[in-house]
Amino acid sequence: MNWSLTSLTAMMLLALNVNAADDAQIKRGQYLSTAGDCVACHSVPGGKPFAGGLALPTPIGDIIATNITPSKTAGIGNYSLEQFSDALRKGVRADGQHLYPAMPYTAYAKVSDEDIKDMYAYFMNAVEPVDAPTKATDLPFPFNIRLSMAAWNLLFLDNSTFVADTGRGPEWNRGAYLVQGLTHCSTCHTPRNLLMAEVASKELAGGDVGTWHAPNITSDLNSGIGGWDNSELVAYLKTGEARGKAQAAGPMAEAVDHSLQHLSDSDLKAIAVYLKALPAQHNPADSKPVYALGQATDELNSIRGVALPADGDKMTGAQIYDAYCSSCHQAQGQGSFEGGLPSLLHNTAVGRSNPANLVMVILEGVKRGADGQDIRMQGFEKTLSDQQVATLATWLTGQYGNPQVNVSAAQVKQTRAGGPVSHLATLARGAMAAGVIVLILLVVWRVRRKRRS
Repeated sequence: MNWSLTSLTAMMLLALNVNAADDAQIKRGQYLSTAGDCVACHSVPGGKPFAGGLALPTPIGDIIATNITPSKTAGIGNYSLEQFSDALRKGVRADGQHLYPAMPYTAYAKVSDEDIKDMYAYFMNAVEPVDAPTKATDLPFPFNIRLSMAAWNLLFLDNSTFVADTGRGPEWNRGAYLVQGLTHCSTCHTPRNLLMAEVASKELAGGDVGTWHAPNITSDLNSGIGGWDNSELVAYLKTGEARGKAQAAGPMAEAVDHSLQHLSDSDLKAIAVYLKALPAQHNPADSKPVYALGQATDELNSIRGVALPADGDKMTGAQIYDAYCSSCHQAQGQGSFEGGLPSLLHNTAVGRSNPANLVMVILEGVKRGADGQDIRMQGFEKTLSDQQVATLATWLTGQYGNPQVNVSAAQVKQTRAGGPVSHLATLARGAMAAGVIVLILLVVWRVRRKRRS
């Protein structure tokens, strides 16, 4: 076949344009996948990105994150675009099996077709394939029956994509699209019902994430972020810290490190604009903004020179603070002068009516690396007893935060053990047993009715 020089040149230019478009699409897909924080759940610390294997604790058992690299033997390398979309937005794998909602497909359902295509291009072309299978999820009966998720989806999955509100501006709509979809904020920050579905009437009013508590992020002045300005919200999302208000720890610190810090300033501002416009959800226990409680105090002079009790569990909160905390947070809890070590006064960590995060920070410490920082606070899980942690947490909230909070040793013990024991599996088995009994009774009734007729 003969080709003219003009035809060959045209084809080469077309090929170059296609490659340029593909590169741009892949780059955009990487940005979107970062916004979705896919790497956080689908990677183990120190392992290959997206290779799976991380155990995600849930009330019904650990769910093992799968390999989502383009490996054709262990990952999603054989997925078509439609199958990729179904997994992200419908919670259905290529083999037809249902995913569990630990994968936030209920939020990703809002993602546009165009963004799904870009993410697909990124995963299939730019992610390193890892040919290592992951351990299968093994949940107790009846949750090991994945088909049951089809019924759950009928009840709780809204699989409609995001529709812009024409009565709002583009910035609000961009923030709504990100919050409701890719950044899946409601997955953690919305409480869940008995069947582990989000309670729509309490959207973003705060929810539990294992032993951590994702706080209220609605516009309420006392319980939420109503007293934050947009610049503080953007700074918190980008660095994990809002000076004089809060520092990220636990799952939120991971979200900042892996995802949010990499978003553009315009997207972070759009998120802030949307969150600030959300309807307020108020907790009656919060009489003041949670970051505005407490007062500067120095109780340490009164215990200096006083002999410590022989039994460490008899130490006062001031004594424990003096021994383990004051060298960094200072005698009056004011933190370091340049702000690198935060003040405990006017700090959400000690102001919340739910002390879960304070207890977890004492136990596990803080690890945060956003914006080029390497912020670490030592954890005292192996140093302090349950009673000492409870005494310290209660003293901290009383001195610098919410004096109504009282932490018990039993609460700390439960937290160390992974949080409250869920009875969901037992309830589900009971419900299924009751259903079987009802079915048997219906069969017996129909048989007897036929015999009589």
